Amino acid sequence: MFAFVKCKENLFTSLLLTLQDEKSQTVALQVLIRMSWRNELLSWNPSEFCGIDILNIPRSMVWIPDIAIKEDASDTGSVQEDPFLKLDPSGLLSGTSRQQLTYTCQLDLFRFPFDQQSCSLEFYSLSHNSRSLKLATTGNGTAFTIVSKKIKTTEGEWTLVELQVTEDAASTLQRVGSSLQYTVVLKRRPFLYIINLILPLMFLLFLDLASFFISESKLSFKVTVLLSVFVLLLNLQTILPSTEEHMPMLAIYCVSVFTLVFFGVLEAVLVSFLIEMDDSLREEAKGAVRAEVDNQPKAQRPTEPTEETDETEENQPDDQNLLKLILDKVQLTLLEVLRERQDKRKPGCFRKLAKLIDVVFFAIYLTTIIISLIVLFVIWIGK
Repeated sequence: MFAFVKCKENLFTSLLLTLQDEKSQTVALQVLIRMSWRNELLSWNPSEFCGIDILNIPRSMVWIPDIAIKEDASDTGSVQEDPFLKLDPSGLLSGTSRQQLTYTCQLDLFRFPFDQQSCSLEFYSLSHNSRSLKLATTGNGTAFTIVSKKIKTTEGEWTLVELQVTEDAASTLQRVGSSLQYTVVLKRRPFLYIINLILPLMFLLFLDLASFFISESKLSFKVTVLLSVFVLLLNLQTILPSTEEHMPMLAIYCVSVFTLVFFGVLEAVLVSFLIEMDDSLREEAKGAVRAEVDNQPKAQRPTEPTEETDETEENQPDDQNLLKLILDKVQLTLLEVLRERQDKRKPGCFRKLAKLIDVVFFAIYLTTIIISLIVLFVIWIGK
């Protein structure tokens, strides 16, 4: 003889999310499960049995529905079942079990750590179909949410937003059976990640921006900032899964900061190279002019004409003195032209170019930082 059984199952989360592993895409919950069903063969009239209206009977003495959780990935040792079931005169059996439930959940980490996760728990029977066993609930999601928030002991980095209940949810199992689906909506508290990762990266970015106002040891300072950013980036591989389809906003933020600091280091290398080249050319130009003057014979070095020489030449004019004066004038003119050419051979030009590059890059750098941070945080924190 077969009878239809309606099993009512209520789920409460008492210790909300003590553990979450983003890399393995699993969630751990401390759950309290209350299950009840009716057995008409175990009913009685209390007035005929000395007013007895409740009985506690061992689990091994009665039939218990074989209910399982499809997403369950925990071991059997994590389940604590009440050894006795309560039986009322109408034949209603009820029992309670507490479980450290570890279950799989596809986490959407795009907005991590400002994310909100929805993880489903589907209850179903291992051996009964919907004609012999019907799963239902005695309340709604709002009531379960209120009760769960009252009985919780700690929440860690998560806050329970709500519990949603769906009866006869569309199951992926290749069978026709009754199912009951609970959706646990959780919201992360991002304070720890803001203090340990987001703010330090932002401070390092501002330090790199402030390095434009120093002249000495600028390159070494920027390299130190770049290495500090790289050390913080190593924390990402311990948090984010490598199989994530879309790059999380936290990874985009970290890579953006690292890229900006990297280009700042390249700009500092270019500016330092131009300044050193300018100083080198300046020294070469000074040495060339000095060597040109020193290599001239004393007899051929141009001398400024004096009044005494002019008087002598006026008193004793001849062709030889006239040619000598013309030669001195030509040599003076050649030396002046040589000095002008040496002055135009780049000394000062590279330094001016380096200063221009520094100013233009600073303006572009500052604009890029402001726009990037605004866009990132609007997408990141926005609804």
